[in-house]
Amino acid sequence: MHIEPGAVDGAKIVLSYATGVASLGLAAGMAAKTLSQKGGARALAGRGTASTALVFAFFEVLPHYPVGVSEVHLILGSALFLIFGAGPAAIGLAAGLLIQGVFCTPSDLPQYGMNVTTLIVPLWALSRLAPKILPANRAYVEAGYGQALALSAIYQAGIVAWVAFWTVYGNGLSAKNLGAVAQFGSAYVAVLAAEPLIDLAVLAVAKAIQGSMPDWIFDRRLRVAAP
Repeated sequence: MHIEPGAVDGAKIVLSYATGVASLGLAAGMAAKTLSQKGGARALAGRGTASTALVFAFFEVLPHYPVGVSEVHLILGSALFLIFGAGPAAIGLAAGLLIQGVFCTPSDLPQYGMNVTTLIVPLWALSRLAPKILPANRAYVEAGYGQALALSAIYQAGIVAWVAFWTVYGNGLSAKNLGAVAQFGSAYVAVLAAEPLIDLAVLAVAKAIQGSMPDWIFDRRLRVAAP
């Protein structure tokens, strides 16, 4: 999902600064909910740190391949949401992406606004739609395959849509460009096939150890139904 250097440049890149700031604003709003309703500062710090470490590992350790206009990553955004909640997941995505850029791929830093938008806006959409998919009277560990698939589809569709937007915005509607976008989108079908199964495996582990899961690290909603 990384937008390649030069894909959007010149005056056009100014838009990415605006969407990046707006996305960080969404992240701050989701984090504020954790502060006020989901455990306070200790929980936000603990979950945000854990989420950041995982995101950095996802980017650097898990396989990622250049396909079409970008790279295909196994980001596991829906898993981060289920485990830590929307606010800490947003912190992890934004901070993990920044750390990767600073220490591993400085050439990605000019594209940070685009890339953070591509990661955060789909997470925000997921957080808004999740209550319609996951019943309030059931803990997340009780989620089934269909629900995990729906969550993953929302997040991955958002990523593909934003990558397509930035590519078309930067390079136009040529047949070659659209073909590369389609190639990238098709590759994410493999991610969509794998991610719900990974999410369910993570939830199964969480269910097995739920008695020893500290609330300041794991979102309480993971193992307890909403009040």
